[in-house]
Amino acid sequence: MTSFEQSSNSGNSGSGHLTRVAAPEGISPGTGYSHVVWGTGRFVAVSGQCAFDEKGEVVGEGDPAAQARQVFENLRRCLAAAGAGFEDVVKLTYFVTDVAHLPAVRAARDEVIAPDRLPASSAVQVAALFRPELLLEVEAFAVVPAAG
Repeated sequence: MTSFEQSSNSGNSGSGHLTRVAAPEGISPGTGYSHVVWGTGRFVAVSGQCAFDEKGEVVGEGDPAAQARQVFENLRRCLAAAGAGFEDVVKLTYFVTDVAHLPAVRAARDEVIAPDRLPASSAVQVAALFRPELLLEVEAFAVVPAAG
């Protein structure tokens, strides 16, 4: 049986335009993500964000939790620049230098995304990022409701 979770506008601006499917028929439910998310509106792509502050300095060198919090703050700022928020995110892609960092990444994500609004997600362990002190990078795709 397919499990559809239609987003509602219960206090979250603009989220009624998205539909999340946690477990399509024949697919085992994911833990901490939706298998499928679709929507109508304006597409927003946010480049991979790393743990840089507004001055370009690395935040939390050696600390995956601190880096993850900064990454999600940077994603928030980028989404806001496009008139979007985390409630509009349909896909996150995580690039981590060690999969052991994923619990810290999920904890930071859970601070900004409600458990009933989890986007589709992929996580990839990479040999390195473009600077050795960086532990993770996260990119986001969002769909913002069409102006009406």
